[in-house]
Amino acid sequence: MTTTETSFTGAAHAGRWPLRLWGVLAVLCTVVFLDGLDISNIGVALPSIGAELGLSTTALQWVVNGYVLGFGGLLLLGGRTADLLGRRRVFLVAVAVFTVASLAGGLVDDGGLLIASRFVKGLAAAFTAPTALSILTTTFPEGPARNRALGIFTAFSACGFSSGLLLGGVLTTIGWRWNFLVPVPLALAALIGGVLLIARDRPAAAGGQDLGGAVTLTAGMLLTVYAVVTASWLLLIPAVALLAGFVLIEKRVRHPLVRLGLLRTGSIVRANASMIALMGSYVSFQFIMTLYLQDVLRWTPLQVALAVLPLGLVVVFGSPYVGRLVSSWGTARLITISMALLTLSYLWLLLTAGSDPHYLAQMLPTMLLNGGAFAFGYGTIVTQATDGVADAEQGLASGLVQTSGQVGMALVLAVTSTLVASATAAGSFTSFRPGLILVTAVAVAGFLLNLYGLIRPRR
Repeated sequence: MTTTETSFTGAAHAGRWPLRLWGVLAVLCTVVFLDGLDISNIGVALPSIGAELGLSTTALQWVVNGYVLGFGGLLLLGGRTADLLGRRRVFLVAVAVFTVASLAGGLVDDGGLLIASRFVKGLAAAFTAPTALSILTTTFPEGPARNRALGIFTAFSACGFSSGLLLGGVLTTIGWRWNFLVPVPLALAALIGGVLLIARDRPAAAGGQDLGGAVTLTAGMLLTVYAVVTASWLLLIPAVALLAGFVLIEKRVRHPLVRLGLLRTGSIVRANASMIALMGSYVSFQFIMTLYLQDVLRWTPLQVALAVLPLGLVVVFGSPYVGRLVSSWGTARLITISMALLTLSYLWLLLTAGSDPHYLAQMLPTMLLNGGAFAFGYGTIVTQATDGVADAEQGLASGLVQTSGQVGMALVLAVTSTLVASATAAGSFTSFRPGLILVTAVAVAGFLLNLYGLIRPRR
């Protein structure tokens, strides 16, 4: 740790946050905001993109899936690379690539190049997201300071995802290219701020010689995410084989890319499983509601965004206060509460809604409970997933928990989309119930797992 890092950590630990420390947090929050924005703002622009560039429905899916493939497939490698090569260096290079890819996406006139730019953006985000989180967890020490910083960080992440739905609708009315161009000045500002404010750090002393592990991990994760987003389930067989080969390599190599002992800690395993349940059900529920409101009720993209807005507002205004609750209640109890709220949100809609649910009576309470679950859960899960982990492995722990979220999102969403594939033709909310039942089951599994973890130590 450098002298600058030591002074930052000391100031954060003492509760005195100088202006430069706030500046570092602002840079990290800007990047995670853009990562969330890029996941959600493109959906409403797809019809306009297809009409101008002449893309088929299948090709349009890859405007979204290209980003998911690069992001979810390389997150774990991105987090570990930050540990091995230096967090500041990896972060700045990735933000620069993200900026250029955003600009290219807004200027290209070819569908193939647009999809390629989305893949490159996802790849860059796979390095920026875990690296930003590991910079935060190594700058702010465990305890109230980190909990407070993670609360703010979570609020910006959720704000990016939630505002993407609203901004996507507004910007698409002006021109779909603005969805790609608007992030450019923000990413450029984050790049400049990172150069000026983020302290230099030292790469890990060992672990960079594991070429076999890097190849099998990257190939296995890319193939897994590709199989899930395209529903090509047979491809999971070679994907699992590659990941199994990765595990064998890590057990035998002298300097492993990933220390598997990290997964022997029960709290870390539960945190990653909780992230799968949270992100998998959260994103799939939003998919169901967007499909129902837009394709069945024929609401405009802006109306859909406003309908989902209360959920995002709860997250944005609630997340910054979660750090205090973590310090008082602990992560295990708060994650269990989050999973309980998540389960109740889906059960309320499932049990009270008929064939045509009323927004204020059935949908709005579900949105508010769902937002509370995310506000309580996301930052708390990240805290539990990184607590007690050495600084040299913070990137790995951060990448692991974010990979869990991406894989959970892709897997649950893939199955959900299959279950509701014929729902719009039926023209009734009843036909969406199979998907909602799956989402509820995922939330219940997350709740029971954390309830077990909460009760077992007392026994």
